[in-house]
Amino acid sequence: MTHCRNATLAELEVVLGWAAEEGWNPGLRDAEAFYATDPEGFFVAVDEADQPIASISVVNHTPDFAFLGLYIVKPEFRGHGIGLSLWTHALKHAGNRTIGLDGVEAQQANYRVSGFVAAGGTTRFIGGLAGERQANIREAMPDDLLRLIEMERNASGVVKPDYLANWFSTSRERRTIILETSQQIDGFATIRACRCGAKIGPIVATDVETASKLIAHTATLFKGPLTIDVPDAAKGMRNLCQHLAFEAGFRTSRMYRGEPPNSWASVFAVASLELG
Repeated sequence: MTHCRNATLAELEVVLGWAAEEGWNPGLRDAEAFYATDPEGFFVAVDEADQPIASISVVNHTPDFAFLGLYIVKPEFRGHGIGLSLWTHALKHAGNRTIGLDGVEAQQANYRVSGFVAAGGTTRFIGGLAGERQANIREAMPDDLLRLIEMERNASGVVKPDYLANWFSTSRERRTIILETSQQIDGFATIRACRCGAKIGPIVATDVETASKLIAHTATLFKGPLTIDVPDAAKGMRNLCQHLAFEAGFRTSRMYRGEPPNSWASVFAVASLELG
């Protein structure tokens, strides 16, 4: 007999281990940043011994918007309706909010049954880059936080203060850099250490040339292969990744239930496929 309940931070760490096994390559400190955003937004289905066997997150970013991710059922428990029960349980947390998700394209039909509508996609690019430090780039400081959150809001269409306050904080595993000219921020990027190499995201920039400089600089900060999750709307970034000989990996479908945000023009890479 299984039942659904909220996940603890320790259990979220376990779930991110499942995500790694599924090939999603989460960041080393993602659990803390994710959990701090909405501690009530992470759910597990557990067995008779109260051990997690399935997971999902429905994180409320604002009174109007939530994001769904980490929808995983352990392989040996699939096909028994456990995932659907957890899905139904967790969606209640969002209330009447618009909900976004980045799901594997093979599951689009299942998501449509729950009212989700496709609104684009994301392609994962992975590659190696020696990197080169760039002029006019500096590390983000605490005083930059409000400006970065506002720039990301203008780019993505959603304000995410709690999520990004943690995401943009500097640590050994995570760095955010800013390209600034004449006291104006032309772009910024976060790079974080992952189970394998590092991921760059978000990248918000005025143009692809600025995004290219940010990538070149971030590549000097961490070792190993780099991963960039590029939305379909960022065609210049797709071309840049191909020019850099990055290999296209799996694709996800961005879907929404409810009114979708209406701005993506300056998003060259998403922060995470789990929280948007």
